[in-house]
Amino acid sequence: MKENGTGAHPIEKKAKEDRFQGHDYYAVDELLAEDHLLARDAVRDWVKQEVTPIIEAYTERAECPVHLFKGLADIGAFGPSLPAEYGGGGMDEIAYGVIMQELERGDSGVRSMASVQGSLVMFPIYKFGSEEQRRKYLPLLGSGDLIGCFGLTEPDHGSNPSGMTTNVKDDGDAYILNGAKMWITNSPLADIAVVWAKDEQGIVRGMIVEKDMPGYSAPEIKGKWSLRASITGELVFEDVRVPKSQVLPNVQGMKGPLSCLSKARYGIAWGAIGAAMDCYDSALRYSLERRQFGRPIGQFQLTQKKLAEMITEITKAQLLAWRLGSLANQGKATPGQISMAKRNNVHMALEIAREARQIHGGMGITNEYPIMRHLMNLETVLTYEGTHDIHLLITGYDVTGLNAFE
Repeated sequence: MKENGTGAHPIEKKAKEDRFQGHDYYAVDELLAEDHLLARDAVRDWVKQEVTPIIEAYTERAECPVHLFKGLADIGAFGPSLPAEYGGGGMDEIAYGVIMQELERGDSGVRSMASVQGSLVMFPIYKFGSEEQRRKYLPLLGSGDLIGCFGLTEPDHGSNPSGMTTNVKDDGDAYILNGAKMWITNSPLADIAVVWAKDEQGIVRGMIVEKDMPGYSAPEIKGKWSLRASITGELVFEDVRVPKSQVLPNVQGMKGPLSCLSKARYGIAWGAIGAAMDCYDSALRYSLERRQFGRPIGQFQLTQKKLAEMITEITKAQLLAWRLGSLANQGKATPGQISMAKRNNVHMALEIAREARQIHGGMGITNEYPIMRHLMNLETVLTYEGTHDIHLLITGYDVTGLNAFE
């Protein structure tokens, strides 16, 4: 194919540009509605402008870019699939998914900021709260004027949340809350916490606890090598008096927190694709620019093998997420299906990050490229919201009917 005198032939140039337009190898965009594409592109542009230029520095300092909370609210990242009248975006579950994908393309910690606010705080208040609670909290959470966190995991109860020891005792018009939660995203910044605790009958109850209630504290967890731009802490409750009007009235038992986790896991299944895309994009570009032995390293068979396997796995994950989103829109997505997608897609992204690091060679460990940051982040994403192995057992239970947890 000849050049036209101004560089590469137009068809060649177009083909090369297309390789960098989201890597939609199976034309999954054609399965998305116009509002999905508009939402995705708006968030993608915001990430490029507001997240990408600063995220390496914040990660290096292990500092949360708190100012992004308002930006996330402005782009509709808090509760995209919740009704607009309650501060959500009024969109469907696929729109929620593609928004999470683009946020995690920027950074897993930034996606976590949005996931917790929308799926683990706004969702339970909307789903299980009273109308008064919805009107009081949801618009402020949706606008980013309030920051929330979700208190389920405890120091001794992670994969077994039903074993929680955080408890409440009846005290007339209030409950007295005691206990501690661990690994709580956003907790040191949070104005409110949706907390799950056992009552005197051993029934799990959800409640909205405000940070200014006496006996409430949220110390930050330091020394993380992963999700360094996401702030994480504890929740400690020492005889916190929680008015009964703060209890979520429309749920009891583990169904409440587990349904919240399903909502968040769904978003992670999409989000991980974004991290994988960013690693693949960087690796592909680097392979075309970096030369060894007189040619681009992308011309070598082993490099092409890596890149071909990367785009194959990304494509499979895209189709899995799209189908899951379609089921979610119909109200048919099961917790088991969500677990399968979360487990598969996060593992896929982590493997792609590792392969991309090899393609970048020594440069892959520097902050000139996003690879090592994604790699460190995904090590956490692999085990939060249900570990890699626990999700495998959820699928095992689904297909055998035999409960490995008993």
